[in-house]
Amino acid sequence: MTSETPLSRLDLNLLVSLDALLTERSVTRAAERLHLSQPALSASLGRLRTHFNDKILARTGNTYELTPLAVRLSELTATALDSARRVFDSQAEWNPTQSTREFTVLGSDYGFATIGAAVSKLAAETAPGVRFRFRMHNPSIVEDAIAQLRSVDAMMIPHGFLSDLPYSDVFTDEWRIICTDDNPHVGEHITMDNIAELPWVFNYLSRSAFTSASRQIRELGIEPTVAAVVEGFHVLPHFVQGTNRLALMQKRLTDVLIPREGFRVLAPPFDATPISAALWWHPTHNSDPEHAWMRRLFAQAGAAMQAETGAA
Repeated sequence: MTSETPLSRLDLNLLVSLDALLTERSVTRAAERLHLSQPALSASLGRLRTHFNDKILARTGNTYELTPLAVRLSELTATALDSARRVFDSQAEWNPTQSTREFTVLGSDYGFATIGAAVSKLAAETAPGVRFRFRMHNPSIVEDAIAQLRSVDAMMIPHGFLSDLPYSDVFTDEWRIICTDDNPHVGEHITMDNIAELPWVFNYLSRSAFTSASRQIRELGIEPTVAAVVEGFHVLPHFVQGTNRLALMQKRLTDVLIPREGFRVLAPPFDATPISAALWWHPTHNSDPEHAWMRRLFAQAGAAMQAETGAA
């Protein structure tokens, strides 16, 4: 029979320090995250090393890496902290109309301008005290999504980037190509020659940051000439204006962002894979009733968006 250490002999405050150290992989950054001094957190790391008989963080060059034990502890720590929060945040009944909870959702400016805005408006109608904090993701966050999702409520990102995580499909969209209305090289329709010969403005350009349509262009044997790379969809028109450049944008975003004059919004000359936008979260949130309410809100907003598209 396995003996268990009595809880009375454990300093549960170390769990918070452990989580910060595992997430930040740096004593300095973990101390800043917890608003503690570096010596105080160094002392906590020392106690954790003694308790586990393991370095937890091992120096590799100028950085720290998690030890094999620390990697295993990451999931356990996240689950334990989430359970502890639910214990102390629990109420006999959760009433969204009375709640002041803040939900943090990662995503792109495209996601915020479409379903993010719709969710915020729905929440204001049904739960006026609830607040949503929408934070921009970036390639490093997407690459480390499982760890990042431990400290936020969800991430909005299309299929093709994440796997092995719970998700809910929220809406679909289509790709469009934008150009100026006086671009002398573009006729009534965009052609494959246009795609191959004209310069482009891309939104992200890396192994983990790309659009499905830009990847399809390369799969068709075309290596586009990229004149500029920007981290956001809202600025694309500014980089196209006054040039002969092209850019890929989502149809829903062009509907609200592209001016009626000065630009053209055209369908691509190839069968672009539709965008399937989804909401992703860490499995520790599965049984959280407040999180489930948030997911239903996204589903409701997505259904309304799809209905508007069908009626258009």
